[in-house]
Amino acid sequence: MERIIFYIIALIMIVFAIAAVRNRKMLRSVIYLLFVLVGIAGIFFLIDYNFLAAVQLTVYAGGIIVLMIFSVLLVHHIELELEVAKPLKQIITAITCLVGAGIVLTTIYAHEFNVVENNISTTTADIGSRMLSYEAGGFILPFEVISVVLLAAMIGAIVIAKGKKLTNKNED
Repeated sequence: MERIIFYIIALIMIVFAIAAVRNRKMLRSVIYLLFVLVGIAGIFFLIDYNFLAAVQLTVYAGGIIVLMIFSVLLVHHIELELEVAKPLKQIITAITCLVGAGIVLTTIYAHEFNVVENNISTTTADIGSRMLSYEAGGFILPFEVISVVLLAAMIGAIVIAKGKKLTNKNED
């Protein structure tokens, strides 16, 4: 049963990933990407990685997609139609994707993957204390740096989106 659910989720993700890339409307592409990210969370739930699934839903499907939607709306490109690539670029891209898929499938089927018994379990409390630790191996510094970089990116997006309006008011 789990295998059937996996194939259904994988098929849905593939369809929406292709739709996100092929669609010429920017906002629709972002929404299709949302469905792909929710599908990834579904696979995490399926293999019982509940913490990663929750992080996937909150950070990527929640935060990043909302940030993308805001940036599309701020720049006023809701109805922006992306240009279609030239046929030669499409053919080169398709060949590159097929070669990459061939390499991945060959590698997967060439190696035997054995199930390893894992007696060590990591709890959410362990992950949280490790992320907020100041000691060696802790992740508080990268966590804070990423928050500053995201804040700078949001301020930059607002300045770029409102650039002409701010200069016009200052000139008056």
